Amino acid sequence: MSTAPVQSSAGEAPGATAPILSVNNIEVIYDHVILVLKGVSLEVPEGGITALLGANGAGKTTTLKAISNLLRAERGEVTKGSITYRGEQVDSMTPSELVRRGVIQVMEGRHCFEHLTIEENLLTGAYTRKDGWSAVKESLEMVYHYFPRLRERRGSQAGYTSGGEQQMCAVGRALMANPRVILLDEPSMGLAPQLVEEIFEIVRQLNAEQNVSFLLAEQNTNIALKYAKFGYILENGRVVMEGDAAELRENEDVKEFYLGIAGGDRKSFREVKHYRRRKRWL
Repeated sequence: MSTAPVQSSAGEAPGATAPILSVNNIEVIYDHVILVLKGVSLEVPEGGITALLGANGAGKTTTLKAISNLLRAERGEVTKGSITYRGEQVDSMTPSELVRRGVIQVMEGRHCFEHLTIEENLLTGAYTRKDGWSAVKESLEMVYHYFPRLRERRGSQAGYTSGGEQQMCAVGRALMANPRVILLDEPSMGLAPQLVEEIFEIVRQLNAEQNVSFLLAEQNTNIALKYAKFGYILENGRVVMEGDAAELRENEDVKEFYLGIAGGDRKSFREVKHYRRRKRWL
């Protein structure tokens, strides 16, 4: 895995840097009937951290699974649009083919193998690699460098470790596959704020030092916009807003509807109840 530092692209739109991953106007249908995503388009620049934001049920996880081609296991399919990775259309590839090309998804809820040790979990991430044990061992040391707590718990059964340690294990397992893009689904879910900050700091280090691009699906808009460089907001399966993370943090609608910061006097419940009338995108 390359260790060259990446120049910061904060404040630049995805188009300012060549995208490593592009989602182009896709629609997703489950069970041939239920339309979940409606014309979703986004880009992940090479060496960037991009946030995919929205409430529970907005379509964030479905978007990630469309990219990683895991929808078929849930009777879902991309019926329109295209997904390209490094200029190559990847819609029809199997998930394992995408992993070999460097696109790895870290699932929501961590999904460690509970009966295996932390180190055994990490080694499962190298299953598709063909570069020999010495290269795998080097990657394992790199994971322990970024997650020193995993080194301490390497011999512990994953099922008996904390939620934060399991999340670190899940990210570390993805790193063992030599990724170029990591699709990180709800990394803050169920974790204490201090642990969330710790994990996002490690994500920032990996992005800067290992040139790994990240697409973060998050309900925690505040933490995501703190670490991302660009963001997209999903509602009801559509992208309703996009922009530089700094600009989205200062947007009055984003502040009110996603960060819980209302301008002016505190609103009554009756006023808040009708907030959708003000949303420009609805």
